[in-house]
Amino acid sequence: MAAANKARLVVLASGNGSNFQAIIDACESGRLDAEIVLLVVNRPGAYALERAASHGIPSRLIDHKAYADREAFDAAMAEAIDEARPDWVIMAGFMRILTDGFVDRFRGQLINIHPSLLPKYPGMNTHARALEAGDLKHGATVHFVTPTVDAGPPIVQGRLEILDNDDVESLKQRIHGVEHRIYPLAIDWLVKGKIDFDRAAAQKSPAVVDASGALIVPPSS
Repeated sequence: MAAANKARLVVLASGNGSNFQAIIDACESGRLDAEIVLLVVNRPGAYALERAASHGIPSRLIDHKAYADREAFDAAMAEAIDEARPDWVIMAGFMRILTDGFVDRFRGQLINIHPSLLPKYPGMNTHARALEAGDLKHGATVHFVTPTVDAGPPIVQGRLEILDNDDVESLKQRIHGVEHRIYPLAIDWLVKGKIDFDRAAAQKSPAVVDASGALIVPPSS
């Protein structure tokens, strides 16, 4: 595929941007037939901005604190995204609750990753909750974004076994490794047309990969 025909990605981030880096690496290595055309960050000083600069990726800082309310902030962000003409909008550690209007505007294009095997543990503190519940397995889910937080149709899940000596920090780090494998994989499926919002919503259960990235459970339709 010619470079001009590569899928166009806009990435939203708030902090370190390790998932952003995983997507950069996948694009640069050719594993993803896509290019990141814009990074949007809402926090000054976010390390994701340095990652973008070092790879020649355009970036915009849109500080949410400069806006009177969520609607005004989301409108400014949507305008910047529209200017970049993306095929997909990828949330990579973007720590803001989006308005329904923003989500509806990018329905079917807006993707997020969440550190749990959804529908288990939406929201915060997922690793602590999995440990407190005595779960044997934990993981991460790439999903389409809908107005209800962490409830959109899942695309793929990465799963690992919780070790006897795991604590919150060790489990968090192990899940990061899972995220860095499954996010580029999910984007690859989107780019290749293997999945879309409606097909994801129609699945009884999503595809599941193990800690090495090998497919262990195919999607169930």
